[in-house]
Amino acid sequence: MRPAPLALALLAGLSGPAAAGVSVRYVAPERFTDAENRIGSGLPLRVTLAEMTRILQELGDRHLPPGETLAITILDIDLAGVEQLGFGTAQALRVVRDSSPPRIRFAYRLQRGGRTLAQGEETLTDINFLLTSNARFSSGPLFYERALLRDWFRRRFPSG
Repeated sequence: MRPAPLALALLAGLSGPAAAGVSVRYVAPERFTDAENRIGSGLPLRVTLAEMTRILQELGDRHLPPGETLAITILDIDLAGVEQLGFGTAQALRVVRDSSPPRIRFAYRLQRGGRTLAQGEETLTDINFLLTSNARFSSGPLFYERALLRDWFRRRFPSG
């Protein structure tokens, strides 16, 4: 039995316009400059990558129009701060100073309907990151990296 044309039209209407989406891929994350807890100061690599993916997908949902897709290939991550051994413990602390800004290097391709609208490679960093963001009011990990990516999305996709 074939579905009635009206039923097909209703089903098509329920699906709405194609959603925007961000796909994230990591190239050799074990070689990233600083994306994991090496001496006990923060998140393990898999958690850092999962959080980075979540941030990018959330920003894409907010800034990309329906029907556009953004493929991001992360080439390197250098988290804000540096790990330093604590006094009298085997654990380390991540110490954030103005001399250790976050840096994210990635390639991207923006598409709509299979047609490339924009592509390129970017290295995001902000040497004034401690002046332009306030981690005391943050919720969640990777606050400084989230701010870098948020600012990039705002500049790159201003209509979103």
